[in-house]
Amino acid sequence: MNSGKDDTSLASISFEDALRELETIVTSLERGDVSLDDAIAAFERGTALKAHCQSRLEEARMKVEQIKLPADGGAPTEAGSFDADA
Repeated sequence: MNSGKDDTSLASISFEDALRELETIVTSLERGDVSLDDAIAAFERGTALKAHCQSRLEEARMKVEQIKLPADGGAPTEAGSFDADA
C-alpha cells in the first residue's frame, strides 16, 4: 500500500488531491488487499488526510462567512481574499 505519498507534506496537497487519496485508501482497506503493516500505515495516512480536509473545509467556511451582504440583498460590499493554496 506504500504509494510513495507517505512522506508528502500535507501542506502542499490540495483539498481535492487529499480527498482522492483518502478515497483510494478507504477503498483499498475495504477490499482487504493489503498487509497488516500496510493497513496500519494507510490508516495513519488516512487519519492525517481526513484532518487536512477538515481543516481546509473549516478555512473555506470561515472565508465564506467573512463575505458581508448588504441589507438590501445586493452584491457584497467587501470580501476577504481567498488564497486557494493556503
